[in-house]
Formats: sequence, structure tokens, C-alpha cells
Amino acid sequence: MSVTIRYRDAWEGFWRGAPEEPGSVIWDADPTLTAERHLALFHPHLADPQLPVVDLGCGNGTLTRFLTGRFARVVGVDLSEAALDLARRHDPARRAEFALLDATDAEAVRALHDRLGDANVYVRGLIHQSEPADRLPVAEAVAALVGGRGRAFVVELSQAAKQVLADLAQGPGGPPPKLRPVFAHGLAPAEVADAAFPALFDAAGLTVLASGDLPLATTESAPDGGRIELPAQWLVVGVPE
Repeated sequence: MSVTIRYRDAWEGFWRGAPEEPGSVIWDADPTLTAERHLALFHPHLADPQLPVVDLGCGNGTLTRFLTGRFARVVGVDLSEAALDLARRHDPARRAEFALLDATDAEAVRALHDRLGDANVYVRGLIHQSEPADRLPVAEAVAALVGGRGRAFVVELSQAAKQVLADLAQGPGGPPPKLRPVFAHGLAPAEVADAAFPALFDAAGLTVLASGDLPLATTESAPDGGRIELPAQWLVVGVPE
């Protein structure tokens, strides 16, 4: 299967309209506030830290570039050509590899695994943005990429984030500026029930090795000037040794 044309076009439109400047996209927070915190939780569970790392749903590559400073080989993959164009422009030294991938295309995912072998996988906020029919295939893609030796760190918005976003959207001035493009392109965040999140990976044949809650930093500010952080949950998944 593959994602719908509507979904693909929505992301192409979003990334074509995204500004070049770092931090212009609502989830493009400084990696020290996101990936660095996640790696501290992920590292103790890595069976083999020398495996390649796949940043699944890499967007404009901010976190992919951060990961290159911590792992020997990092590959950022995304559904959107426009996102990958941004990612490559922001990585003139070519520290990372970037490739087009529809995570619901099982054949393409297998081809990537054939090229890399087992990999450690980083996934931030991909499943909650996916259409309902695509969520299990995305989890199955993670399973295919990690194989028998890899591990995946997956962080997704919690159900509670939906109300936070709704409250922001209904404020006196409407949605904050960086949230407007998300709604304008029909991208519906925080659409996965908390209990359904680990169940997806169980259905894909993976075991939850660790889990917890950790707010996800954004680049948007609340009316009081503080940084908006959204409720989120994380999992480390893999095949037990």
C-alpha cells in the first residue's frame, strides 16, 4: 500500500511553504530540547550503537543533522521531496544521507533495510500525524528497519495534546502563527489514543522495552511568553535478545 495522494500533497504543500530559517516550523525546536533528551533515554537500550540510524519522517533534517554528531551513519527519510530539498540545503557538508521514503510502502522499506541492514530508528511525531489506515504500516516499517538487532525510539503526542492545541487555536487571535500552516494544510495532530500507541508496535511484532512521558518542546510561545510544550509519550521498541 502507499499513502493517499491527499496526504502526500498536504505534506508537499506544507514543506514548500515552510520558511528556510531554523525554528520557523512549530516542531523544529532546538535539538538540545528534543533529540538530546530522547537519546539519553534511548542509549541504555541500544543493543548495538554502531548500527546505522534512520530518522524516519525527518522533515527538514534538523534532528538528522544533530544525530550525525552522535552516530557513525545517519539516514533521514521522508515522504516529501520538498522537505528533503530543505534538509539537503541545510546540510552542505553532507554529513547525513537523505532519501525519499513512503513508510507505508513495504517494498520500499524492505529495500532500505537491504541497503542498510538492521538499523536503530528515531521517530518523532510521525504516527499521530498519519492517517488511521497508515498507522499500523508505519509501525510495521519500524519493525522491518530494526530487524533483529536494532531498536527504535518513538515519541508521539499524547491524547491530552489535542485539547492543548484546540485551546491555542481558539485563542483571541486564533491559532498561533506557527500552528496555522498545520491546520491550513489539513494536518490533524494528536489523533492517536494513548493506549493505541504501544498496541501498534505489539501488532507489528515488536516489544516495548521502555516507556514514559516527556513533554515535546515546540518553537511557539504561549501568550505569557513561555515556550509551548505538548504532552507526549515515548517508547523504546525492539526484538528482545
